[in-house]
Amino acid sequence: MSRVTLSRYLIEQTRSHNTPADLRFLIEVVARACKAISHQVSKGALGGVLGSLDSENVQGEVQKKLDVISNEILLEANEWGGHLAGMASEEMDNAYQIPGKYPKGAYLLVFDPLDGSSNIDVNVSVGTIFSVLRSPERNGETGDLGEEAFLQPGTQQVAAGYAIYGPQTMLMLTLGDGVKGFTLDRELGSFVLTHDTIKVPEATKEFAINMSNQRHWEAPVQRYVSELLAGETGPLGRNYNMRWIASMVADVHRILTRGGVFMYPRDARDPSMPGKLRLMYEANPMAMIIEQAGGAATDGNQRILDIQPTSLHQRVPVYLGSKEEVLRITAYHRS
Repeated sequence: MSRVTLSRYLIEQTRSHNTPADLRFLIEVVARACKAISHQVSKGALGGVLGSLDSENVQGEVQKKLDVISNEILLEANEWGGHLAGMASEEMDNAYQIPGKYPKGAYLLVFDPLDGSSNIDVNVSVGTIFSVLRSPERNGETGDLGEEAFLQPGTQQVAAGYAIYGPQTMLMLTLGDGVKGFTLDRELGSFVLTHDTIKVPEATKEFAINMSNQRHWEAPVQRYVSELLAGETGPLGRNYNMRWIASMVADVHRILTRGGVFMYPRDARDPSMPGKLRLMYEANPMAMIIEQAGGAATDGNQRILDIQPTSLHQRVPVYLGSKEEVLRITAYHRS
């Protein structure tokens, strides 16, 4: 039986699910960009791409060389194809305008070009997260596309995915009809379908959280994690293992593969910051992927995909993964 490449899968989706051709093209271009980023990441010190720059992104985080390289790869790959009306990235303060010499399309692309890049110098898996939205009708309006065009709840995403650059480079993708996993065949030069129907187990014995922040957590999180740590003699009646990679892509990939719950709660250090992870290009695409795989994703109080964004770089608390545990920690917040 012949192998199903990403291109073949997308063409078959166009035939069977009426996936628009320009969306298919957009996903293929993003996948091509991810292959280029994977190549850069794999060079490491040999390519002179490790280390930090003397600059910060809009969040005040020091930019790694590969953050900027990955951002440029995604912009240059996607700006000319005519399928996008605009782009936005963790590494840019404002929305990116499609140059005037290129046609404008029906979609918006939002991305974190290199998630987990603080780990890049120690050879830990990192990745690219992306979200696709429809561009609002502009009714003949010309000029720059404003930030408000991007401020759509996660339920409006038409596609979401991530690439993970680890021992294998994989692309996990949802078009709103389940989650598929593709592995990069470097000899073929193509992503090949290797994980056809991905499901997150409803129950789990694994959790992921940064325990060094425990003293700053809110009471519901303190309660929940203390119950996890109490093991089989505690109220939950089972032993749990903690896993924490400090790369969201890697942690979520593990959960998609074998279950678990990922938590990045708000904490008391900065009351003006409701969370660490960004809603538009981290929480929303990951929440869509997890939900499409049968899991759940909330901010502790409501479904992440229902949150109405108020700014491009808005932060939120995140609890996602196996449904049983996500619903438990969410109930603790509401009680």
